[in-house]
Amino acid sequence: MASHRKSRTPGTRVAGIRTPALATAALTSVALLSQTAEAAPGEDRPSLEEVEKKVGDLYRQAESATEKYNAAKEKTGKQRKRVDTLLDDVAKRTQKLNEARSELGSYAAAQYRTGAGMPDTATFLLAETPQDIFDQRQVLDRMTGRQKAAVDDYVTQQTETMKKRQEATESLRTLTETQGDLKTAKTTVQKKLADARELLSKLTAEEKARLAAIEKRKQEEAARKAAELARQQAEQEQAREEAAQQGGGASEGSGSTETPPADSSYGTKAEKAMAFARAQIGKPYVWGATGPGSYDCSGLTQAAWKAAGVSLPRTTYDQVNAGTTVPVSQAQPGDLVFFYDDVTHVGIYIGNGMMIHAPKPGTYVREESIYYDGDSAIHSIVRPA
Repeated sequence: MASHRKSRTPGTRVAGIRTPALATAALTSVALLSQTAEAAPGEDRPSLEEVEKKVGDLYRQAESATEKYNAAKEKTGKQRKRVDTLLDDVAKRTQKLNEARSELGSYAAAQYRTGAGMPDTATFLLAETPQDIFDQRQVLDRMTGRQKAAVDDYVTQQTETMKKRQEATESLRTLTETQGDLKTAKTTVQKKLADARELLSKLTAEEKARLAAIEKRKQEEAARKAAELARQQAEQEQAREEAAQQGGGASEGSGSTETPPADSSYGTKAEKAMAFARAQIGKPYVWGATGPGSYDCSGLTQAAWKAAGVSLPRTTYDQVNAGTTVPVSQAQPGDLVFFYDDVTHVGIYIGNGMMIHAPKPGTYVREESIYYDGDSAIHSIVRPA
């Protein structure tokens, strides 16, 4: 396994995806030429695999930053709504406080006109906090019932207004922080993609041809593995059907601990999700996009399952926990396929070892083998409904 991936306990992961594609391989060659030009005489030229790893890291970092951007954007949106709600509430409570203050003022004016000396209610208008008011109990004792009711209303409005103003202040501070996270993630994505575009611009025709040949071999191997998974799943299905006909469970002696197949209601929802995903094929990958004209990986899966009536979280980090994990060998159409140790990519399984996904910038939504980057990076398969 490539050195840039985290080590993991054997058996915890089963298959994988990386960022393959001609563009990735092309970037590899450019970085190779750049390093060679700057190398000291006699220094070994980096292998194609070493440079390809560096370019793969570049796209992986951009995709990771995209998911962080998605999370920050969602959090910022929710926080902005909360701030708006609190500010509206503060405005309403301030209006009620002003009305309560006006009523107290009318009592104070009446007392002043009668020559009663320092008006009792005026004392409350000079108080700066609700506690100041409660500390003047001897004044309260001299008030009429209506005056006391006015004071109670004033104290209540003042207390609630101060509380909401504090909440609004704290929410504004949180909003500023989330906006900072959003800006940082956006800058990171743009920087990684700019680096990629710069490398792509330096490719020669010969380099493109060499890397296209490498990519073709990868695709052939991915197709072979997908066919093998399809054969394995077909055998499992046949065994289940035979066991059902015999009135038993899993075939005896197999030692099977298979996850039971999804029920018919899941199949109905999955068909809707897949139909939606297929209709998006050919639309461009755009980081942070949720449709309808473009998508990033988690934006596509979220939109597809939404079409089936299932609400998924926005990011891959949350989507991976929004269902039941099953083995790759038991993946069923509609399941979500997650990739990498840091769970930064996702696609929709459509059967026969294939998925629909939005790969990365510069590509389009497409069908592809879940092994299109090898069999070591699939993080998990999740059944979301």
